Formats: sequence, structure tokens, C-alpha cells
Amino acid sequence: MSQISEVEVIDLRFPTSLSLDGSDAMNPDPDYSAAYLIVTTDAAPADSGHGFVFTIGRGNDIQTEAIRVIAETLIGRNVEAIIDDMGGFWKELVHDSQMRWLGPEKGVSHMAIGAVVNAMWDLKAKRAGMPLWELLGSMNPQELLDLVDLRYLSDFMTADDALSILQKAESGKAARMQELRDRGYMAYTTSPGWLGYSDEKLARLCREALDEGFEQIKLKVGANRNDDIRRLRIARDICGEGFPIAIDANQHWDSAEAVDWIGDLAEFDLRWVEEPTSPDDVLAHSYIQKHISPTPVATGEHCQNRILFKQFLQADALRVMQIDATRVAGVNENIANLLLAAHAGVPVCPHAGGVGLCELVQHMSMFDFVAVSGSMDDRCIEFVDHLHEHFVTPVDVHSGRYWAPSAPGAGAEIKPETLHAFAFPEGPKWTELPDTADAKAPAEASA
Repeated sequence: MSQISEVEVIDLRFPTSLSLDGSDAMNPDPDYSAAYLIVTTDAAPADSGHGFVFTIGRGNDIQTEAIRVIAETLIGRNVEAIIDDMGGFWKELVHDSQMRWLGPEKGVSHMAIGAVVNAMWDLKAKRAGMPLWELLGSMNPQELLDLVDLRYLSDFMTADDALSILQKAESGKAARMQELRDRGYMAYTTSPGWLGYSDEKLARLCREALDEGFEQIKLKVGANRNDDIRRLRIARDICGEGFPIAIDANQHWDSAEAVDWIGDLAEFDLRWVEEPTSPDDVLAHSYIQKHISPTPVATGEHCQNRILFKQFLQADALRVMQIDATRVAGVNENIANLLLAAHAGVPVCPHAGGVGLCELVQHMSMFDFVAVSGSMDDRCIEFVDHLHEHFVTPVDVHSGRYWAPSAPGAGAEIKPETLHAFAFPEGPKWTELPDTADAKAPAEASA
């Protein structure tokens, strides 16, 4: 038996605004950041679980403090009691009446719970000697159902519905696990598409994406209509007719504006239109989907909980679900989201990039293929080639595919030297940064 002996929370930030990596219509100068948690036990030798919440700079300290408030309640608790009942642990944290009042089930407190939950899944998978996707995939249907809170979902998906999905997927699980190891899971790349990039850099990165085997790219749009048309024409000319090109407006439009703007971009044969308006506005997304059909609306990276996902599906307001590894309350709630998507017959193409989102969310897509939907049809995982070098077990993406991780854990662990160097504001990567306006150089200068 072991106990949780220590929790450490680090405000970790990377100055990506210097090269405009991650820039879009609503976020012109992000500094990719992580509110990062380490949960350490008194086992001999000591082991640890790692989790985090992704942010883009200012406010990461607020998220860090929220994680600290929750994580410190774990000190002295029995590790085995937690990881043997991850469904009960999730409900304990999410249903805490005082923390719940800050949400309920949304915002900084809910995401903080997700970091704690994900850290314990990381620890559980490491102790099992398995990557998270394989650990989840090896669980039986009832064990998986016990992880999920179906409250507020039963008007759309009952417990029997969810159990039936999991039972149906039991057949062929071992073969699908082997298929993942043999051929990976399709990736698409957003790396060419940041709004801060010049036309020359966009063109070069589109060519590189093709050379690297990617079968879909995504471009950021929404700041200027003429710029969008010009940039999409560049991408289409390079990628060729029929090549899937998705766009992402990052919530920039009102609903009528979205329909009108997308109409001007329709000539480019869009794979999907992502986050066209406020991420909370189910009815606006439904309106947009109706008026741009058959082009699908894709959304979900800012979906705050399973209840909102349920409403989007009920209202035909999304036709591609984009879960995020750190927006909701961790692995358990994303299992609920995967079940909702399978029940509705909607493909899941997760949001990734940022700090470690690729490392985390690959496990959810692979688990979905193994034990929920049983399919990779019309499904892919976003890939952005930033900051992977800082992870102990970085993603393996090549030939346009994610290759199944084999290392035990959830992929969240960041190298100690990175935690030291990029800790904000005292880490050397920040103290050595020039404190002048010239520090924010044009994107092409860093390419």
C-alpha cells in the first residue's frame, strides 16, 4: 500500500508569440503554456503521475492555483484506493459541492479537476506497465461504463445504450490493437495554417506537409475575408483538387456572418468549418450547419463538458466532434464524449497541438478505435509540430500518421530540464528574454 506524499504544480510557459506559432483570428500572439501537476507517492521506489491544463499565457497562474487547491487534498491518501476506483474518484472531485459552485462542471475549476484526474490515470497506466490507450482498451464494457457519469445524458443516451456500444466493440479488440501498432492512426496538420505566417511560409509548409505524407491540412481563417481567399487559393493550388483542406475560424463570426463568409470560401471544397462562432452557442452552430450543409461543422475544443456535447448532437449542430484532452474533467469525461459521438454516429477528430495535447489525446482516439466506435473511417487526429521535444515520451508522427505509443503512462510527463528552464517567471528562458518590443520578431524571421 502506498500514499500520495507530495504534489507539485508549475506555471510552465513557452514564448511562442515570438514566432507567432499558434496565431489565429482570436489569439494573435499566444505563449503556449501548461499548468503542470506532478503527483508523487511514497512507494519504494517513489513513482509519480503527471497531468496538466493547456493555456496560452496570461491566466496560466490562475489555472495553476486551481490545480494546487484540488491536488493538495490528495496528500496522505491511499493510492490504490484511488486508482482502483477511477470512476468513483472522478465523481468525488466533480461533485464536491464547494468546488462545483465555481462551475458547475465548467471553467477553471473543472479543467483543474481534469489535470488531477489525468495525473492519476498516468500513474495507474505506469503501474500497469501499459500505455493509457491499451490500458483502457483492455477493460471490459462494465468497467468502462463504471468510469462514466451519465447524469444529464439519459434523455439522449441511456446506460443501456452506452453499454451496448461497448459490448458491440468487444469483438475484434485484439485485432484492432494490433492494427494500431501496425499502421497507426491518420494525422492531419495545422502547422502550415497559422494566421501570422507569410504567404511564402504558408506555401512552403503546405509542400512540406505533402512531402511528409499528411493527407489533410487545416488553415486558420476569419480575420480578413480577402486574405482567407488568397491563402486558401495558395493551399489549394499546392495541394491539388480533392485534397482535404479544413478551416478554423476560432469563434470569430456571428452566425449570419459565418454563413455568408463560408459561402465565399466554398469554392475551395472545405473538409470542415471549425468553431465558426461562440463555442457555447448550440443554436447558432445548428443554424450554421443547416445553411452550409453538406460541409460539416466541427467543434468541441472549447466544449466545457459532456452535457454541452450532448446538446450539440441533439441539435445537429456539429458533424465532426473535436474533443480536447484538457478542456473537460479528464479521461473519464472524454470517454463519455466518445460514447455520445458513437451513439450519434458522428466521427471524432480531436483537437491537439499546444503543449502536449497531441501526446495526450492520441490515447483517446486509439481507445475509441479499440473499444468504442471500432472505426477509423472519417477520423483523424490534429498534429502541430511544436514543443514535442520537451516530453519524456513524445508523439511519434511520421508518414502522415500517429504511431501507437508503447511507453507506460498517458504521455504527459515533461523533462525536468524543461520544467526548470521554462518555469514562469523565474526560469532562465524567461529571465534571459529581451524585455523590448523587438523581442516579438516577425514569424518568417524564425522559420
